[in-house]
Amino acid sequence: MRRWIALAAILLPIVAGAPAHAARRLPAEAQALARLAGGRYVAMGDSFTAGPLIPRQHGKPFACLRSDHNYPSLVAHALRAGAFADVSCSAATTADLFGPQHVLLGDNPAQLSAVTPDTALVTVGIGGNDVGFSKTLYTCAGLSITAPKGAPCMKHFGSALTDRVAAAGPKISSVLQTVHQRAPRALVLVIGYLRILPSSAGCWPSVPAAAGDVAYLDRVERSLNRMLADEARKGGALFVDDYRGGTGHDMCSAHRWVEPILISHAAMPVHPNALGMRVVAGRVVATLAAAAR
Repeated sequence: MRRWIALAAILLPIVAGAPAHAARRLPAEAQALARLAGGRYVAMGDSFTAGPLIPRQHGKPFACLRSDHNYPSLVAHALRAGAFADVSCSAATTADLFGPQHVLLGDNPAQLSAVTPDTALVTVGIGGNDVGFSKTLYTCAGLSITAPKGAPCMKHFGSALTDRVAAAGPKISSVLQTVHQRAPRALVLVIGYLRILPSSAGCWPSVPAAAGDVAYLDRVERSLNRMLADEARKGGALFVDDYRGGTGHDMCSAHRWVEPILISHAAMPVHPNALGMRVVAGRVVATLAAAAR
């Protein structure tokens, strides 16, 4: 993470200090990057953005379970954002970006309402709850008891999960269109999901999934990340690929970035831990640095 912070500290002044005629020749992303130094940063998303149970939880409503060590907080610190609004909320779907999300003891306002014309950077980490991925893992855990060596979850859901991924695509598109309308000069990043499962063998009981379902669920997550990457490309946004390099860092790994159902670090089960958040933050900063080249 230190090297990306240092790289951003070097690149941002270079881009911001470029003469006007040079700036006109820079890609649109680089011109947006020049505004990030001291600019307004808005982070939207679900629990993979909020960081439930990672110390220290803060913000209102408290039931959104935002951590001050989630990736938006780390990115804001690295970029020295002039203004920072983390409006992510656990259990959020794309609908909660457009309207209030009702949570325990309060409402989280529509996340898109935080995006203003002067916003320089927007990160969007959403879509998993539209597919119902976390809930699916718990359903599959129960089904695994019936056929631990089979694939009862795949039999139960069939193509329903990949159908949900496809149905979520237009919703992501609408989110990106609205962001661009609200903040025409903002640099927008779509944040992918960290790898949750290995590609074959599982790890009962930390992750109670039947042997044949581990690969099935991994394929569903890969399809979700592909959809997000496609919508980012079509919607004028950059995609941060957090699944890449996740081999050996899934829930079954000793060096995990995502906690299993039986957690060993302070984080919500089936969610990023503090190390995972640092990895995502590093990749966000790296993506911003690459945009300035």
